[in-house]
Amino acid sequence: MIIDPGPLNRRERYMLMTGCIVPRPIGFLSTEDAGGVRNLAPFSFFNGVSASPPMVAVAIAARRSGPKDTLRNIEDTGAFVVNVVDESIAEAMNRTSGDYPPEVDEFEVAGLTPIPSERVRPPGVAEAPIRMECRLERVIVLGDPARAARLVLGEILLFHVRDDLWREGAVDPEALRAIGRMGGAGYCRTRSLFELDRPDVG
Repeated sequence: MIIDPGPLNRRERYMLMTGCIVPRPIGFLSTEDAGGVRNLAPFSFFNGVSASPPMVAVAIAARRSGPKDTLRNIEDTGAFVVNVVDESIAEAMNRTSGDYPPEVDEFEVAGLTPIPSERVRPPGVAEAPIRMECRLERVIVLGDPARAARLVLGEILLFHVRDDLWREGAVDPEALRAIGRMGGAGYCRTRSLFELDRPDVG
């Protein structure tokens, strides 16, 4: 089957992409507005994009009513925290994915604990196995500015890694038990892992 994305509507393109690009890591972003109201929301168009400097990228789609709280908060304060989602906080993360009004604190909705950050204003999620404190580097408009998603690039200023996950200079993926995003309402676990050595062509 050959599918041309051009004639598809926005939802059809989204469903096609999220079914094909799998699994996707979840960027569970905590932000804070100018008045101090906390926000917490998951995004699966997310990934690490550079190690030098350490940077992440997250695409935040627009609502019909305007920008999402997460984007507005990042643009207003210049900072956010990426919280890694493991199996233990999956249900709580999902509760924050609703379209709540700006005055709602999703930490309270999810029953998660805010923990102060050291180098940025927004708090992180205390229950998250890994937190990355990020400073906004830039926002890139993707497509028609009126309805386009924004690609947010952030520089990681500080990592918080739970002690039991750090082994021999790396994060132990078996101990982390991160979850990933599939298409529709699907998620995946990362318990069944295998290794492939890169070819030595030198």
